[in-house]
Amino acid sequence: MIDSRQAMQYLAGRLTDELVVASLGNTKYELFAAEDRPENFYLWNAMGMASSVGLGMAMACPERRVLVLDGDGAILMNLGSLATTAWRAARNMVHVVFDNRAHYLTGGQPTATSASADLARIAEGAGFPRAERVETLAAFQSALERALVEPGPWFIQALVEQRERTARPPKSPTFLKHRFMSNLGAN
Repeated sequence: MIDSRQAMQYLAGRLTDELVVASLGNTKYELFAAEDRPENFYLWNAMGMASSVGLGMAMACPERRVLVLDGDGAILMNLGSLATTAWRAARNMVHVVFDNRAHYLTGGQPTATSASADLARIAEGAGFPRAERVETLAAFQSALERALVEPGPWFIQALVEQRERTARPPKSPTFLKHRFMSNLGAN
C-alpha cells in the first residue's frame, strides 16, 4: 500500500510545466500541500469531472502534458470519460487515480474498488493503450516516470492508504480560474 502523501510529494517534485487538474477531496488537498503552483487547477463541487476537464485541457493545449489527479469515488461517477479519453487519443494526458477504496471525506463509505472493480482494467477495456495498477511507491514512481515522457493517454491506479485531510487550496473558483488562465497567457 502506498502512502499517498509520499506519492504526491514525488509527483509534485517531478512537475515542470505540466498542467494539473486536481479532483475534489484528498487528492486536491495533498497536491496543494505538496506544491501549489499556477499550473494547478483545483476543482470544487465537481465530483467526477476532473477527467473531462483534463481531456478538454489536453485537447486545447496539445503541446503541454496534462495530468489529471483523481480519486476512486470521483472517477467511478464518470467512467464514460475513460472511453472518451481513449477514443480522442489524448497523447499528452496522464490520468492518475489515488484509490483509497472509500468515499473518505464523507464518512469512509466503501467504493466499488474495495470489492471487485479494477480501475486499470476498466481503463484498458475503454481503450487506454497504457494502464497500470500500482501498489508500492517504487512501482508508482516507475509508472509516473514513463507516463511523463511516453505518449499517452496513460492511466495509473495507485492503491493508497486512507489519510486525514491536509491543507485546503483557495476555495474561490474565480480566483483559481483567473490564476490558471493567466498562467496560460489567456486573460
